[in-house]
Amino acid sequence: QVQLVESGGGLVQPGGSLRLSCAVSRLTFDNYVIGWFRQGPGKDYEEVSCISNGDGVKFYADHAKGRFTISRDNAKNMVYLQMNNLKPEDTAVYYCATVSNWGVLGGVPRCNGMDSRGDGTLVTVSS
Repeated sequence: QVQLVESGGGLVQPGGSLRLSCAVSRLTFDNYVIGWFRQGPGKDYEEVSCISNGDGVKFYADHAKGRFTISRDNAKNMVYLQMNNLKPEDTAVYYCATVSNWGVLGGVPRCNGMDSRGDGTLVTVSS
C-alpha cells in the first residue's frame, strides 16, 4: 500500500515561511504525479501545487503562484513545498498525495484530485 508522510507544518507569523516535506514509499515514485492539497477550517479540499514525473512540469493554484515552490527529489522519493509570504488564509491541513487527474493542455498544466494521500500536516498562520 502506498505510503505518504508529510512533515514541516507548524505555527508561523504572517509573512513567514515554511518548508513542507513528503516522504513517499511503496510505489514506483518516478511513475507518479505528486501534489500538495489543503483543507482549511470549514472549507473543501483544494489544490495547491503539483509536479509531474518525468520532466517535472509544475502546476500552481492561483493562490500559490509567486509564493510557493514545489520540487521533487526522485533519488530520495521526496517532494517538497516551500511556502513564502504566508497569509492567515493559508491556514489549513496540507496533504501530500498521488494525483488522480493530470494533464497539460496548450502548455498549461491541470491538476486535481487525490488518489492516495498522507495524514496531513497542520499549517497555522497567525500573529
